[in-house]
Amino acid sequence: MDPVKDTTTTLIQTVYLVLQQVMDQIGWVFAPGWRQYQALIVLALIVLAWGLKRITEPRLQNWARTREGWPKWQLRLLVQFRRRLILIWFAILAWLVYVVMQQLTWPSRSYMIGVAATLATVWVTIALATQLVRNRALRRIVSWCLWIYATLYFLNAVDEITGFLDRLAIEFGETRVSALTVITALVVLGVLLGGARLLSRLFTANVRGNEDISPSMQVLTTKAVQILVYGLALYVGAQAIGLDLTGLAFLYGIIGVGLGFGLQTVVSNLVSGVIILLDKSIKPGDVISLGETFGWIESLSARYVSVKTREGLEFLIPNEQLIANQVVNWTHSNQLVRLDIHFGTAYDDDPHQVRALAVQAASAVNRVLVNPNAPVCHIVGFGDSSVDYILRFWIGDPTAGLTNVRGNVYLALWDVFKENDISIPFPQREVRLLNQAGQSDAPTPPA
Repeated sequence: MDPVKDTTTTLIQTVYLVLQQVMDQIGWVFAPGWRQYQALIVLALIVLAWGLKRITEPRLQNWARTREGWPKWQLRLLVQFRRRLILIWFAILAWLVYVVMQQLTWPSRSYMIGVAATLATVWVTIALATQLVRNRALRRIVSWCLWIYATLYFLNAVDEITGFLDRLAIEFGETRVSALTVITALVVLGVLLGGARLLSRLFTANVRGNEDISPSMQVLTTKAVQILVYGLALYVGAQAIGLDLTGLAFLYGIIGVGLGFGLQTVVSNLVSGVIILLDKSIKPGDVISLGETFGWIESLSARYVSVKTREGLEFLIPNEQLIANQVVNWTHSNQLVRLDIHFGTAYDDDPHQVRALAVQAASAVNRVLVNPNAPVCHIVGFGDSSVDYILRFWIGDPTAGLTNVRGNVYLALWDVFKENDISIPFPQREVRLLNQAGQSDAPTPPA
């Protein structure tokens, strides 16, 4: 016997039986009697809900436009509420009719209306609750799955559909994979991974809000918790769907050897990232220099460090380079940074006055510190055209930039020198023309 042919025949028979049951249910609903009346009442309520939606939607939209300053999640819920006005009005009307009919006639004569009202209410609740899922595609998948399950549950069709999906199976030797197993696996893994993501985000928010934990330890802790939570979710999900992981030990070993040879750089970056987080050599917010790259650290990840420059560029530097190369951390132990400025003045200017004016100019700049390290100015040499000086000053906020504070100090020097008639010389050269020895003054004879 051909197993594939037998499986196909079984599936065809199952589908035929399901379709036959669906047709029987439709015929049972529209058979003459109170069931038919309830179906007609439900259709009338749908039409009435559509009319109420047409009346109330413009007014609700105009009212929503006046809601300024509302949080985004409230506006998002309001948009979803407006989109499902028909379903909301139908649920309200169906519950009113159901309550009235429960009081006026036999409960069995309003059973279908009660089921319709319950389904409408559940659908609205699911649509509003799933707005907590930020990913749009994932939100749609979760919504449709919950709608389908809720509909089958309240229609008492879960057992029939479960049996049908279990019969949709493919067998490979002793292994049997059914549609029910696949769906169960996807649902279980989705729920576990969603829960793991939520727990990870809550833990990350709590850790980042704790000022007693250093930034590097915050990153290390959150990464470790994420790996632990997601790994545990995958393991529990595999166990829940009946997947035996012990038989894959040999495969894991082969994969580990292959990763060891093929992903040496990736593994090196991962280990380097852990070392960086443990020794706290760099952390988010530090100002570093690595080769020609100068900027502050935006974030630390498992594979690279994000460094943002003053030009708005963001460099992703592998962790291995930060371990192997020399890195200048401007803010490793403290935020104090010393900057030097070189300038020159004319020989006619008093050097004592120049030094005092230079210190005065630097001290007047906002970001220059005057305590505990005040600016100082020294003569460093006598040049061809000027007396050369060096002005040294300290700043306590290198993350705000270095070039801009240097520029402000240069402007302050320019202003104070102009006010006190201190000249900044520039190189001057004299050119003398000398007569060549033995040059004749006689005119040159014509050719």
